[in-house]
Amino acid sequence: MFTTQTQLRVRYGETDQMGVVYHGNYALYFEIARTEALRQIDVTYRSLEENGIMMPVVNLTVNYKKPAKYDDLLTIKSFFKVMPTVKTIIDYEVYNEANELLCTGQTTLVFVDMKTNKMIRCPQNLMEIFAPFFEDRG
Repeated sequence: MFTTQTQLRVRYGETDQMGVVYHGNYALYFEIARTEALRQIDVTYRSLEENGIMMPVVNLTVNYKKPAKYDDLLTIKSFFKVMPTVKTIIDYEVYNEANELLCTGQTTLVFVDMKTNKMIRCPQNLMEIFAPFFEDRG
């Protein structure tokens, strides 16, 4: 399993009149966490796109537990629990500074050839990068 943590602070413009994070912003928070997770293993969306691969989100679920509020420092944990195939599934947990679980979620992304717009298997070089995280450790 590949796991990472990303922190971000809730900005004023991400909240409603009550100072609570607008629910739609969690999709953006998950994207930030996902992008930073890939960056930690030296993979960027830019490099994927330069190699003709897109990774669109085909499914998003969000389960709200408690509200995040303006100026909260959030920790978003990302979990890649299954080796990528034609898709990759990422689970998320969002915590505040008091370590309270605020939200859980999941995204499913697929690998798409930019020329044909058809789904493809995860590129071999990416499989090799992910492989050590999914080896049987005994």
